[in-house]
Amino acid sequence: MQGHSDDQRELLDAESIAGHLLKSDSMFAFLAAHRHELFPEEMFADLFPSQRGRPSIPAEVMASVITLQALHGLSDNETVDAVTFDLRWKAACGLPVTAGAFHSTTLTYWRRRLAASDRPNRIFEAVKAVVTATGVLAKKTRRALDSTVLDDAVATQDTVTQLIAAIRRVGREVSGAGEVIAAVCSAHDYTDAGKPAIAWNDKTARDQLVDGLVGDAHRLLGHLPEQDLGPRAAEAVALLALVAGQDVEPVEGSDGTDGHWQIAQKVAGDRVISTVDPEARHAHKTVHRRQDGFKAHIAVEPDTGIITDCALTKASGPDNHEAVIGLALLADEHTPVRVLGDSAYGTGDARAALAELKHVAVIKPLPLRVPVPGGFTSDDFIIDFDARTVTCPAEHTVAIGRTGGAGFEKHCRSCPLRQQCTTAKRGRKLTISEHEPHLRAARAVARTPEWQNEYRQHRPMVERSIAWLARGNRKVRYRGVTKNDHWLHHRVAALNLRRLITIGLIRNGTTWAIA
Repeated sequence: MQGHSDDQRELLDAESIAGHLLKSDSMFAFLAAHRHELFPEEMFADLFPSQRGRPSIPAEVMASVITLQALHGLSDNETVDAVTFDLRWKAACGLPVTAGAFHSTTLTYWRRRLAASDRPNRIFEAVKAVVTATGVLAKKTRRALDSTVLDDAVATQDTVTQLIAAIRRVGREVSGAGEVIAAVCSAHDYTDAGKPAIAWNDKTARDQLVDGLVGDAHRLLGHLPEQDLGPRAAEAVALLALVAGQDVEPVEGSDGTDGHWQIAQKVAGDRVISTVDPEARHAHKTVHRRQDGFKAHIAVEPDTGIITDCALTKASGPDNHEAVIGLALLADEHTPVRVLGDSAYGTGDARAALAELKHVAVIKPLPLRVPVPGGFTSDDFIIDFDARTVTCPAEHTVAIGRTGGAGFEKHCRSCPLRQQCTTAKRGRKLTISEHEPHLRAARAVARTPEWQNEYRQHRPMVERSIAWLARGNRKVRYRGVTKNDHWLHHRVAALNLRRLITIGLIRNGTTWAIA
């Protein structure tokens, strides 16, 4: 059942004794005074529908603890210690000086309750409602989009470690699989979680081990007893099938036999990097900088630094493109805004969607490929979108095909401008996207001083919010997209609340305002 706070203070209440020592513009002082209004009990009533059992920790206390934990980037044990020994935390949560803290598993219990509810991000929503009530964003018409990679909480595993771990997991989760492993899998002793004892500097030994492990995985998948699998067992089997195929490729034998398996020469585009956290991914921020983990996406009002929305995805793969996520982060913007972003957000689809929503894209255009250094770009070709024709710099006109292709092969053979246009043997060919009008207009406006001044003034401000987000929290604490997305919303809620307090958040009667 839900616990309730006592309106009457205890004799050794921390706020009564040491509340005057709290900095007036601190999160601790704010929660000490206003946690009741920010996190009312009814906000969490659905988490405890039963009226039986031992009362939980009061909702306003746990919500305050979760917010402070996200702000300071503490583990559960560190958070419990802070609640136990730090008078600022006690004052913020309304606890007496002599009160002992709850067990660290209580935080896990509350996170699970929130995650299983229909409003897992209600703490973020509560702070967002405060932002709306203050009107601090009422006349702010810009939103900046950006993302940053957060390191995962597990170690990246190589192919051998992943294959052994995946086979062992199937043995644990699938009924009867242990006997199958003992009968048909011989490349390794799968009761041992460690790596096989081979000469790791011997390429032949490594190749034989990989071939044997992949063969074991395939034999296990083929000999599993037919049965209806539960969610955990089905996930284990699917992960084994994925791991057994993502990093290896077959090699035919010289005599025409099936040959063997070897490490693939190319890395899979959406490669699972750990069986402990199958949703963690490789990410390349630059050519030379690689990170493993997840990607946090945010939409920011650049003047105030308030984060209006956020999302966490895998660090790479088809479901996390910045342009797609960026549009989702603007879903709650009910009036047109000027959207600032780097070229990752400047796809044709994204620009068309923004235009349909009446938003103005102040997004850096994608760079044009130049076939010949210093030569003609596609913008030097005149496109008649109504007549569906393209005219090249030498004034040759061709029709745009049904799929968007426009080829100048026959004109390029004798064209005096060919050396400035293309190096292709068959001549220049363009592919005209359905969103080409948006892309061309974006490139044209990006060359104006007004656009460049606005972009340089407001777009870099999002880096400030990214720095606040990642400071002391570059590495996530949980496994999987869902849990870390909930953590991200708690982190953003805490940062937004701290920012509001800094710029003068007050409780004005029954509503919130900026002093």
